[in-house]
Amino acid sequence: MSTTTIAWFSLPWRPWACVKPCAVAYPGAMAESNVQFWLGQTVHDVHAGFPYSSTMVRIACCQLEPTIGGLAANAELIEAQIRAAVQVGANVIVLPELATSGYMFADADEARATALTLTDPAFAKWSAAADDSIVIGGFCELGDDARLYNSSVVVDADGVVASYRKTHLWDREKLIFTPGGALPPVVKTKHGAIAVMVCYDLEFGELTRRVALDGAELIAAPVNWPLFPRPEGEHPGEVITAMSTARTNKVAVACCDRAGVERGQQWTEGTAIIDPDGWVVASAGAGAGMAVADIDLAVTHNKTLTEFVDLLADRRVDLY
Repeated sequence: MSTTTIAWFSLPWRPWACVKPCAVAYPGAMAESNVQFWLGQTVHDVHAGFPYSSTMVRIACCQLEPTIGGLAANAELIEAQIRAAVQVGANVIVLPELATSGYMFADADEARATALTLTDPAFAKWSAAADDSIVIGGFCELGDDARLYNSSVVVDADGVVASYRKTHLWDREKLIFTPGGALPPVVKTKHGAIAVMVCYDLEFGELTRRVALDGAELIAAPVNWPLFPRPEGEHPGEVITAMSTARTNKVAVACCDRAGVERGQQWTEGTAIIDPDGWVVASAGAGAGMAVADIDLAVTHNKTLTEFVDLLADRRVDLY
């Protein structure tokens, strides 16, 4: 079974006169009318394409460039990006890892100065901007135990819905953060069953298979992928892993990377939305931008590939 999507490649905030989506394998005619919306000073015309089935979900990943330690500036940037994603009709909006604070902390003291609790007013502003959407984004969390966590929060119009603390810490994160002690939540929302992970968590098949078994339709992952060398023309290794995760579990995966260079660290800028067949259907490209795609999450309910192949039922749990 194949998915049907509309993939919008690279909707960056640049002074282009007009950006229109590329319709790919969408059943039926697109609506004739256009929807106009403002992104900064640029007007974009977007075909509405409604009505969608109840399981068709529009996902937006906002590849932004936060400033290290710039809480106020980052908050303003995040709110603007949420509103822009809402304007393009996004049901699920994903932001980068540590979007509120930046990533390249010198030490734990610098991280602590940027840490937020789940009751911080910043998340109320996300909620106010979210409208009917679900927002998933990364932040530096100050726990009730006074420890620091690399966390993600899930927010809707009513406030904070859930949160998750990264369980697999990458490299020098281990010098600053405490690893989370709970599995990623699978949050049942009006826009689907969403599992929340953070960056390096995606590298562990034990975790991604677990959420698939728990009924996840979409894995939403705020990430900060440091740039690694790769052969010309190849996807980043992290994107290949996410593609494999989607294909082997028949779930959608939305990875939202960040842009820019921070304290000498260049980022992959590898934001990707991957359909349940394991194909990249939207990416943000280089620089700040947005990847948007429509995915029918009902496809994830059927784990068969052929008459005699079932990705979950074929597991040999008697052996492993």
